[in-house]
Amino acid sequence: MKRKSILIILSMVLIMGTLAGCGAKETSGGTDSDVIKIGVFEPMTGVNAAGGEMTVEGIKLAHEKVNTVLGKKIELVIADNKSDKVEATNAVSKLIDKDKVVAIIGSYGSSLSMAAGDVVKEAKVPAVGCSPTNPLVTLNNDYYFRVCFIDPFQGTVMANYAVNELGAKTAAIIQDVQQDYSVGLAAYFKEAFIKLTGSESSIVGEASYNTGDQDFSAQLTNIKALNPDVIFAPGNYGESALLIKQARDLGITTPILGGDTWESPEFLEIGGAAVEGAVFSTHFTAEAPVTEVSDVFLREYKEKYGKDANAFAALGYDAYMVIIEAIEKAGSADPVAIRDKIAETANFVGATGVITLDENGDAVKSAVINKVENGQFVYLTTIEPVN
Repeated sequence: MKRKSILIILSMVLIMGTLAGCGAKETSGGTDSDVIKIGVFEPMTGVNAAGGEMTVEGIKLAHEKVNTVLGKKIELVIADNKSDKVEATNAVSKLIDKDKVVAIIGSYGSSLSMAAGDVVKEAKVPAVGCSPTNPLVTLNNDYYFRVCFIDPFQGTVMANYAVNELGAKTAAIIQDVQQDYSVGLAAYFKEAFIKLTGSESSIVGEASYNTGDQDFSAQLTNIKALNPDVIFAPGNYGESALLIKQARDLGITTPILGGDTWESPEFLEIGGAAVEGAVFSTHFTAEAPVTEVSDVFLREYKEKYGKDANAFAALGYDAYMVIIEAIEKAGSADPVAIRDKIAETANFVGATGVITLDENGDAVKSAVINKVENGQFVYLTTIEPVN
């Protein structure tokens, strides 16, 4: 009798387990019955941490504003790529394989984005970069897009500034050879500068350093002897600020120009008075809102974070909103369907401007030029792309 009772109980347990299995939620393409997951891989630690943190602030603000789509809750899954190429690949693989995200945002740093390129392409999960400007990020990759301009445009903008605004006839270049961003942007500046001046010899010297270097005295001493009219030195905000500081300590008074990575509070903190007068290109400025969305973003960002918004936060905000619009238009959380709608993005009104993606998945949009004055970033002008 006792044995019979045990058998009955075991049978009931098996039946309940089967019923529970039938009622379990199915996971497909990063969603269950209630949640759609969007991944974020940004450098929250390491040499690019400030850029990653600023970008994530904008993404979080956008998520607070729009946290449901297709009647489902949106869950942000944030992974730290640690400013490292291998970690970037690992972070994206985890987001896709373990977290089952339907789309990915990132990353600050072209090299980090490029490290993730093959992963998203093979998995067929779309990624939208916020600020990786090297053309190779999206080249031959139907699953990678970006909401920022690219380096051929940025390099040309700064070469034009050097020649037309500063009257420069000669230039020297100092680049970080470990950063695809720095090498690529330097190359495009060089090409545009030579074209504008009409002389191959207008680039009087080129010098290199590695990410993490602290002493630039050898490179700067050589450049000083060449006496260029302008120095173009795109690189991470930390190394760039130190480089400028050491240049001024060596008595180099030549104007020094850079790219969008300089827009960081750390650039001002590290460089101090030495970076006064530094000029760089960027994507957005709080001083010149370009759309009605810009105004809303600036107000809400300041209310949340207690400070003025920067370009990277604005780009993070736009990347998130582009993905949400694509999901809505697709009417689906299927990554391939989302990818197809991202590719169709045209005349999207964002915080950083009106975004239309070209055949390579790159945004066609204006550039802003800022200058450091009295310890602050001051807006100079906006440059429109040439059609």
